[in-house]
Amino acid sequence: MKKASQKTQHPDASYHFLTQWHFPNTRREEVYRILEDVEPLARWWPSVYLDVKEREKGQPGGVGKVVELFTKGWLPYTLRWSFRVTRAEFPHGFALEALGDFIGTGVWAFEQEGPDCLVTYDWQISAAKPLLRRLSGLLRGIFSANHEWAMRQGKISLDLELRRYRGELNVPAPPGPTWPHNWLNNKIL
Repeated sequence: MKKASQKTQHPDASYHFLTQWHFPNTRREEVYRILEDVEPLARWWPSVYLDVKEREKGQPGGVGKVVELFTKGWLPYTLRWSFRVTRAEFPHGFALEALGDFIGTGVWAFEQEGPDCLVTYDWQISAAKPLLRRLSGLLRGIFSANHEWAMRQGKISLDLELRRYRGELNVPAPPGPTWPHNWLNNKIL
C-alpha cells in the first residue's frame, strides 16, 4: 500500500497536524473505548462525521478493521475516505492508514496523568481529492484552519459523549455541521 500512496502524494498537498486534548477526571480506557467504536461517530461528532460504516471487523482488538467515512469541516466541501487500523494497544492508543480523499497515517495516543487523560492525535496526510490537492499550495492556511476547527469540535463533542458514556442524563446535543453537506456538489471540490 505504501508504494501506491507515494505515487498519489503531491509534496505541496502534504500536511502534518498534532492535536492535543486534556480531559480532567477521565480514564484513558473510557476515551479509547469511545473512539474505537467508530459507527457512533456520526451521532456524537456530527459537525465532522456525516456517515461512518465499518466495512471489515479486523482481528480481535481491532487491527485490520476497515472503516469508510463521509466527512466535512467548516468549509463547504465533503471528503470520502477510509482507514484501516494498523496497530491497536489498549488502552495506550491505536494507529491507522488513510486512503481516499486523504492518504497518510494517524496515531491516537492516550496517556494517564493522575486522574486526567491526555490525548494526542498525530495526523500526517496528503490531500488526494484533485481540487484540494491542486489548491493546497495557495489555500494551505485555510485547509489547516479547517482541520483545527474540526478537532476543536471533536474535543467539545467527546466531552459531551464522555458524559453520556458515564450515564449522565440531559447531556446537550453536540455541535452540528456548519453547512449542509450537499451545499456544493462534492464532485467539484
